[in-house]
Amino acid sequence: QLQLVESGGGLVQPGGSLRLSCAASGFTLNRYSMLWFRQSPGKEREGVSCITSASTNTNYADSVKGRFTTSRDNAKGTVYLQMNSLKPEDTAVYYCAAALWRSCGTIDVSSLDYWGQGTQVTVSS
Repeated sequence: QLQLVESGGGLVQPGGSLRLSCAASGFTLNRYSMLWFRQSPGKEREGVSCITSASTNTNYADSVKGRFTTSRDNAKGTVYLQMNSLKPEDTAVYYCAAALWRSCGTIDVSSLDYWGQGTQVTVSS
């Protein structure tokens, strides 16, 4: 079984923070860049962030730049997305995904090897 499981989503007020986690099982993360993408009803998938296998490069969508930070712990098989200054527009299901040897020069969500079931993030007062 090759799985990614997201957790940490929930309801938060505008301006608040959440930390999402993504746990890998059935494979190691050593060869994979890890991405976060999100999807809201009626909208296309939006790439959020990308981090290379050794954390040597990161990339963020303009909509989240300066507010979100992705990191990883390969030994734990876990990837994180720290979300600060959350806005109602951030409301979506957030997914983590693995892509083999991705440079993260772009956040490309069209060709992914694995992704999880998603975790709901709702930003509302």
